[in-house]
Amino acid sequence: MAPIIRDRQFTDSSVLTDFVINRGNGVKGLSEMGLKALPKPYIQPLEERLCMTKFVPQQSIPIIDMSHWKNPRVASTVCDAAEKWGFFQIVNHDVPIEVLDNVKDATYRFFDLPADQKNKYSKENSASNNVRFGTSFSPEAEKSLEWKDYLSLFFVSEEEASMLWPPVCREQVLDYIRRTEVVIKKLLQMLMEGLNVKEIDETKRSLLMGSIRTNLNYYPICPDPELTVGVGRHSDVSTLTILLQDEIGGLYVRGNQGDGDNWIHVPPIKGSLVINVGDALQILSNSRYKSVEHRVIANGTKNRISVPIFVNPKPTDIIGPLIEVLQNGEKPIYKQVLYSDYVKHFFRKAHDGKKTIEFAEI
Repeated sequence: MAPIIRDRQFTDSSVLTDFVINRGNGVKGLSEMGLKALPKPYIQPLEERLCMTKFVPQQSIPIIDMSHWKNPRVASTVCDAAEKWGFFQIVNHDVPIEVLDNVKDATYRFFDLPADQKNKYSKENSASNNVRFGTSFSPEAEKSLEWKDYLSLFFVSEEEASMLWPPVCREQVLDYIRRTEVVIKKLLQMLMEGLNVKEIDETKRSLLMGSIRTNLNYYPICPDPELTVGVGRHSDVSTLTILLQDEIGGLYVRGNQGDGDNWIHVPPIKGSLVINVGDALQILSNSRYKSVEHRVIANGTKNRISVPIFVNPKPTDIIGPLIEVLQNGEKPIYKQVLYSDYVKHFFRKAHDGKKTIEFAEI
């Protein structure tokens, strides 16, 4: 049980850091104390809060039925969504509903562990950089913190996972990764054909899906949700992200119409997976496919979880526009960059919308 600490004690940032980060309580620990006010480090500047007047209720990202995925119209719809929206939901994708439910249950099991057990996987204590329990996004770089805890699992092999991943969620996450791999390959095949890439050889396979990272995200009840964010504005650095969200909702995507500052809610659909283009695919496609800013709001009444799989190039890969995209004389927008350098650039700063992509621009 978390120790009783009054709201006013968190006016000292060192006390807050010790409780949330050093002792592994996370924001879940803060939430369970029943704070009446949001600690100051979590209060976001006005421009980073989601004003509901910017919410576009009548718009929705595409929802694509994958049950007849060999039909050329499905591939055309996927490519169109990747070009125009950067986000879409898929249904009838053949990942069993029990696999999705099991990994959601496993996420709750991990975050229900006592703080000292979760803290075994913190940056300071974890046996490997491939397993990381943390809070917010990059606390050492952020002026305002995000209201989220997470467990990040970089997949190397099933053998390593069996040794290092937390037992309460290990098998369920591995099963989730295994069962989604088929869907990932189908989607990437469609998207590559849309770029005139006829074959995904070993080199391209590495560029597209050479590494996999899965996050278990936990967004606890927040005392002042309108003052903070669950996740700030950003685009992913992945090739594709496959997101499983629960029934609570709270994910918003920047709209592709109007003044550019309108946001569309991604409604939870039972059994669906949310797919979004990452920066790596935007670079590989020379901006044909678009990574899009998204954010998560905090919730004042319900705990929320999500489980994204980030499908990435290998850290050692050099990424740049594919030859097939440029063969008709199209000018490259992006230079060749080492993917690990791109990722380091992303993590060394706070979330800042789409600015990370500038690192790769010519």
